[in-house]
Amino acid sequence: MLKILSLVVLATVMTPVVHAQTAAYPTKPIRLIVPFAPGGAADQTARLISEPMAKELGQPIIIENKPGGGATIGASLVASAAPDGYTVLYTTPGPQIINPYLMAKLPYDPDKDLIPVSRLAWFPNVLVVAPKLPVNSVQELIEYARKNPGKTNFGSAGIGASSHLAGELFKSISGVEITHVPYKGSGQVIQDLLASNVQMAIDSLSVYIAQIRSGNLRALGVASPERSPLLPNVPAIAEQLKGYDAVAVNYLSVPAGTPRAVIDRLNAAVRVVINEPAMNERMITGGMIPKTSTPEEMAAEINVERIKWRKVIAESGAKAE
Repeated sequence: MLKILSLVVLATVMTPVVHAQTAAYPTKPIRLIVPFAPGGAADQTARLISEPMAKELGQPIIIENKPGGGATIGASLVASAAPDGYTVLYTTPGPQIINPYLMAKLPYDPDKDLIPVSRLAWFPNVLVVAPKLPVNSVQELIEYARKNPGKTNFGSAGIGASSHLAGELFKSISGVEITHVPYKGSGQVIQDLLASNVQMAIDSLSVYIAQIRSGNLRALGVASPERSPLLPNVPAIAEQLKGYDAVAVNYLSVPAGTPRAVIDRLNAAVRVVINEPAMNERMITGGMIPKTSTPEEMAAEINVERIKWRKVIAESGAKAE
């Protein structure tokens, strides 16, 4: 009885303290974990929003790049962190949508260990090819790959990244064999594309738009169902490859058990920052479709996307090594 009474008294004393800490959140710097190397779409967007979010929250946001394992290393770090709102994951489709079906085992539970805060944006992908590849359309690329087996490969930001599955979807619908070459971030893919060490990539338009506009890389198609206003003369891949749609959602998530008040505080900060007209326009110009959400809306979108990509993974036979 004394032990039970002690626990009751301790809980009574601690409850107001916990509430006070939650109400004051944040009171120290926040770590924003990006599960990819610097230079990719996730890293660029995290850095774009981190400063204004820090001002909105009144505390610094420190970006930490934790690449590897198709985003599982960074996701695992956040999943196992204290659920206090001071460790946040910049989340791409890999950790919760793709990896559960791509990998035999994960170092965290994608259903129970991470919970969404808010959507940040949708990222239309674009198909780009190396300067030396003698093709100028999606159909020419397909024909080239068929006539030159073993000579065409596509780079991605890593196993499980949206750029990986976008390539697998392309292979599945086109029926051509193209070798997947995983990197630790989109920045490395760009360098090898420019050097023609890899032949193609289907990755975020926000990452490749500058290289496309400069003429360094050639865009054959955007991976959204419709053409992008940023590249009005570039057709949608779906115009030549019916049914092709590879738009990636990016969002913030936190460890399960994070107090709802903390999640709501982060959600509110995201909404203020992304819905600010100048930021909104900057993201659109960069190739993104900015769109925030409630935690519940993002959770529902995760479930819908899982169904879509689970089918792609099953049909392609894609597996993480």
